[in-house]
Amino acid sequence: MRIKGVVAAVAAALAVLTGTLADAKDVAVSAERLLDVATGKYIEHPVVLISDGRIVGISNPREPLRPGTTLVDLPGVTLLPGLIDMHVHLTSSPLFGGYNRLQMTDSFWPILATTHAKATLEAGFTTVRNVGSRNFEDVGLKQAIDGGFIPGPRIVPAGYAIGSTGGHCDSNSFPPSMHQKGDAVIDSPDEGRRRVREMHKYGAEVIKICATGGVFSHGDTPGAQQLTLEEIKAMVEEAHRAGMKVAAHAHGADGIKAAILGGVDTIEHASLVDDEGIRLAIAHGSYFGMDIYNTDYTQAEGKKNGVLEENLKKDRDIGEIQRENFRKALKAGVKMIFSTDAGVYPHGTNARQFAVMVRYGATPLQAIQTATLNAAQALDRVKDVGQATPGHYGDLVGVIGDPLSDVTVLEHPVFVMKGGEVVKKAP
Repeated sequence: MRIKGVVAAVAAALAVLTGTLADAKDVAVSAERLLDVATGKYIEHPVVLISDGRIVGISNPREPLRPGTTLVDLPGVTLLPGLIDMHVHLTSSPLFGGYNRLQMTDSFWPILATTHAKATLEAGFTTVRNVGSRNFEDVGLKQAIDGGFIPGPRIVPAGYAIGSTGGHCDSNSFPPSMHQKGDAVIDSPDEGRRRVREMHKYGAEVIKICATGGVFSHGDTPGAQQLTLEEIKAMVEEAHRAGMKVAAHAHGADGIKAAILGGVDTIEHASLVDDEGIRLAIAHGSYFGMDIYNTDYTQAEGKKNGVLEENLKKDRDIGEIQRENFRKALKAGVKMIFSTDAGVYPHGTNARQFAVMVRYGATPLQAIQTATLNAAQALDRVKDVGQATPGHYGDLVGVIGDPLSDVTVLEHPVFVMKGGEVVKKAP
């Protein structure tokens, strides 16, 4: 009886295994070459094998495929891992600057975000970190994408960005009679802890804080520190306890240093960083996400879109300083991530930042690594995204040409795959 039981158990296990193999979705993607972003070397004539959404191997055209495998053949195409943008606002549009946003009802923005998500994915960005939205719209957008209802990238949502009263993340553009106040305003360490817990409760996977003033806010200056070190430490401690990373909006030198000393994981913008801030970032292993492309768009199109002169002037004043500080920080050895602030410029054009990074000192490989290896490390998701090697998601982007010679080819992907599913394939 005991032997019969063992035989039955083995038979059942084999049946389950057979069924699993039969249900597995196997895809093979062949191309001219595949960039190993860790080494900067190309794998010639690769066949990327994907099963159930994850890469299981890199083969070659001579090896036979498993029966039932779907072949996607991409002659002349260079493959890279799916790209990662660490700073987007999918529920915002640059077409509605200044007070123009008030023309639209609140429910307009999450609907518009569905088109932004699709454009971002088709641009080759298969993972994004959405660092700030209202009404937990980014959480809802993530749920709709993950459920297969709409196309879009994998989203790491932040919910509301947390800031101080009167700060960049408050609502400062209205008179007192309108009683406008940001939904995630804090003015003490304890209030900060509570807000972090609230973000986590409602689906945030990263915490965004506003440590300094901003460019596109009213009545403040980008260089002014707006959160105390004690407030930052409290929020970081609470976030890390819940397993979440913290991103800090920080333009000014003092706010950048406070954020680093407070344990923040990624410093967003870092426009006015000084030498001490650069040294602290290296010593603490902090990442800089410097959005050095979008000034080109805002200065060319912002006024037409309704952006106020106050904000355009702030943008002009710090744009070139930020770019030169990017050069300085990169040369010094600060870890860089690809953060564009999409939503300040049109979604789907994220890859235009690569060329600006190269213009200001990055090699093409360094620029690509900010949107692959470095971003995956900063997300603490190196086993899932950032490389096209076995175990990672089947996220691939294909271009015509050599991105190590000309990064602008990344602006025009001819192929995009997310989790083994073809999203875009040029005829």
